[in-house]
Amino acid sequence: MTSPDKTSNNNKDQQQSKQNIQELKQKVIEALKTCYDPEIPVDIYELGLIYDIKVTEEGDVHIVMTLTTAFCPVADSLPRQVEEKVSAIEGVRSVTVEVTFDPPWTPDRMSEKAKMELGLL
Repeated sequence: MTSPDKTSNNNKDQQQSKQNIQELKQKVIEALKTCYDPEIPVDIYELGLIYDIKVTEEGDVHIVMTLTTAFCPVADSLPRQVEEKVSAIEGVRSVTVEVTFDPPWTPDRMSEKAKMELGLL
């Protein structure tokens, strides 16, 4: 049987862990907002190229992203740029970037901010 003190400490540890993961994920998002497709003056996060971000307690980050087209001229360099910028964040142990085209990117994935910047709203 677990004592109330241990249960309380476990809950606090879990809450702290979740908070740490959320803080690290926010730093990842901030880093992603410094990456741009050179043909579009909107960062890749607002552009909707980031499909998923997973962060573990240990600081492992897995990013699922896409490109505007399969033949994008930055198909090699943009995922590398994402990996480099996220790797530079304190607390990040490892980064994997997975590029997918399923589902394909469409302008519907763009944030309202991105649409406004591009004059689409």
